[in-house]
Amino acid sequence: MTLALSTRLADYAAVAAALGVDAVALVPGPNFTRALGHSFMSHERPFLVVIPASGSTTAPAALLPNLELGSWTLVGFDGVTFDWRDQTGYDREFAALTAHLGLKSLAVEGQVMRVFVHHALMRAQPGLRIIDAEREISALRMVKTDDDIAALQAAIEISERALSRTLDQIRLGQSEKDIERALVQALFAEGADDLSFAPIVAAGDNSARPHASARADYAVQAGDALLLDFGARKDGFAADITRTVFLDHASDEGRAVYDTVLRANLKGFEVTRPGVTAHAIDDAVTGVLEASPFADRIRTKTGHGLGRDVHEAPYIMRGNPMPLPAGTVYTNEPGLYEIGKFGVRIEDDVLVTETGALSLTTFPKELMVLKC
Repeated sequence: MTLALSTRLADYAAVAAALGVDAVALVPGPNFTRALGHSFMSHERPFLVVIPASGSTTAPAALLPNLELGSWTLVGFDGVTFDWRDQTGYDREFAALTAHLGLKSLAVEGQVMRVFVHHALMRAQPGLRIIDAEREISALRMVKTDDDIAALQAAIEISERALSRTLDQIRLGQSEKDIERALVQALFAEGADDLSFAPIVAAGDNSARPHASARADYAVQAGDALLLDFGARKDGFAADITRTVFLDHASDEGRAVYDTVLRANLKGFEVTRPGVTAHAIDDAVTGVLEASPFADRIRTKTGHGLGRDVHEAPYIMRGNPMPLPAGTVYTNEPGLYEIGKFGVRIEDDVLVTETGALSLTTFPKELMVLKC
């Protein structure tokens, strides 16, 4: 069931009230899309929606480039709209917006709002108190609706079909770029709207770099670990999956490292339940890695929230006391990386349910050796 626009905006009005500020401002990005039900591009032209705190009698307001007016009518926004043109600039409209709202304090998305928009607000209302409410605003996306979960599941299923296609095509002597190209083509062939992010395709020593870039000048070889981290985007939601396979054969060391990472991944799933903290999950997962002979190869936390953004709350790491409510989706992605040798990562997308956990990712994760 899709929530009405007024209901979605009320969520942000409640955040403003809880923070003791006059309003919340959203700019194009995942929170903006969640609130309005439509996606708009973030570019050099300022575009924002300001939602007064609960209890205010002032109507919400939007400031947008005139060229977006046609698309804006599709939103069904019943507040006040201030539009501006490239030829005349936007300072006059910022002044009109702040005057309409009577702003003295404002909560913004600290990781999304750009500095020039901040400055335009300050020019329009000198003395305006602006606070970073990224955590509180983005937390509204943490518990997924049934529609959200369905979109995530569709993105994951597309990704898994694409992975199966890609693995069937891998041959020794191909470059990482060749494999990356095949993976991207498979994602779109299977129905992706877009990529969640630029895929990571890394073999041999490159697989020990958690955020490696595919190389055009490296031919994959027998015995290589091949790490693929990728995802399809569908209906605004992003999958994020990693599988590591071995080409032709796996060494004893490769098998031992893989087994360790797999046990850590399984431990993360085992301890997940509603109310468990992000700290507790990471502590359990990392504890498996630390108890192994490969503890010096730990380089990352266990994972992160997943939804409209590839990385969003909650961040699954020690020191984060945030409890995970039912409806949270996070990535369970332990890994071990030996610089100059190879790395292994196994990543699943996990839904916290009312009674425990459900892995939305179903692609096999037992050790796979490709006879290619």
